[in-house]
Amino acid sequence: MPESVDNKTVFTLLEVSRSIQKTIAERYKSLYWIKAEMNKLNHYTHSGHCYPELLEKKDGRVVAEMRSILWKADYQRINRQFIELLGEPLREGITILMQAGISYDPLYGFSLKIVDIDPTFVLGELEREKKESIRLLKEEGLYEANKRLPFPLIPKRLAIVSVETSKGLSDFYKIINGNPWGYKIETTLYPALLQGDKSIASIINQLSNIAEKIEQFDAVAIIRGGGGEVGLSSYNNYLLAKAIAMFPIPVLTGIGHSTNETVSEMVAYKNAITPSELADFLLQKFHNFSIPMDQAQERLLRAVKEQFAQEQQNLKQLAQAISWNSKSVFLTERNKLNQLMLHTQMYSKQQFKEEKSKLIHVEQLLGLLSPIHILKRGFSIVRMNGKAVHQLDQVNTGDLLEIQVEDGTIQSQVVNKEEHGK
Repeated sequence: MPESVDNKTVFTLLEVSRSIQKTIAERYKSLYWIKAEMNKLNHYTHSGHCYPELLEKKDGRVVAEMRSILWKADYQRINRQFIELLGEPLREGITILMQAGISYDPLYGFSLKIVDIDPTFVLGELEREKKESIRLLKEEGLYEANKRLPFPLIPKRLAIVSVETSKGLSDFYKIINGNPWGYKIETTLYPALLQGDKSIASIINQLSNIAEKIEQFDAVAIIRGGGGEVGLSSYNNYLLAKAIAMFPIPVLTGIGHSTNETVSEMVAYKNAITPSELADFLLQKFHNFSIPMDQAQERLLRAVKEQFAQEQQNLKQLAQAISWNSKSVFLTERNKLNQLMLHTQMYSKQQFKEEKSKLIHVEQLLGLLSPIHILKRGFSIVRMNGKAVHQLDQVNTGDLLEIQVEDGTIQSQVVNKEEHGK
């Protein structure tokens, strides 16, 4: 009961809370179908209960927020329905249609008590978003943009958007790095969230980082393990699909599912159902280049061998021709050489005789010029101190001279000098 303080009616907090509780209980007696975005599931494994955080957004802004309760038994039943219909359990980050009661507790406040969630509504929401994204991309002329890009002859440098612990990524690496042909693909991992609302911004951000180093890569691969329709809902997002469609080099997807394609897969250059299939696609590109190269190499080697054999035969024939010609030339030249030698011998003998005759004649001339012959003809040789005197200025009056005649020498002394012509 309220009490009176200074003529004021005062209620306790509990009284107000119980009044609100009573009013809400009387006003909201039924269960209601409510549409909201489940921002967080908040599943506690020790109790099995869930305390989902619910949101409503308009133009990207939160306009309503409320907490809720999903008891263990209801959660297990709903979870089984999601797995049977969607292929994966109930998770956060999706828009749901739930059946809930509205309640208020004095201690825990206002909340929605969820008793059921319609999994078919989730599928419908995914399909609606998917169709809207496709419509916008086609209107903007972007739907086929990435598919029209030229694909590298050998995709050696690959940027990968994935999670390092992803089983799909592990399978991809195993096939790529273990291929028996020794093909080498350089990979650079750009880690990103791959499911849930936050995955959209995460993948777009990593695509932006790759674009800043675009010259370092031949293609981009988005790789993820398996999952159901709900887990793939982010890949129908218009902004993510647009980022892939407009990317300047080919984008490849291997996000591990066999159901309907997401919009991101539709606009990508190549969509592989699994990461393993994507790895095979890349290796096939190497095959497509390698096999013609190997065949060309074989043809080249065969042509070289044939040419070598032909040239070897030509060389053999040429060697035989050279051998015969060499013998003929040798014989001809030998005959010419013999003739030249004979001619040289004859010429040498003749020259020798002529030179000998000239030598004898010179010898005779030299004999006539000998001092002995000159003395016999009445001439004499005058010497002073052993040197021949042939000019007046070589002697002085009083010098002793030696005069050689044919049969001896005469000693004389200079008495007078007289120059001729003076």
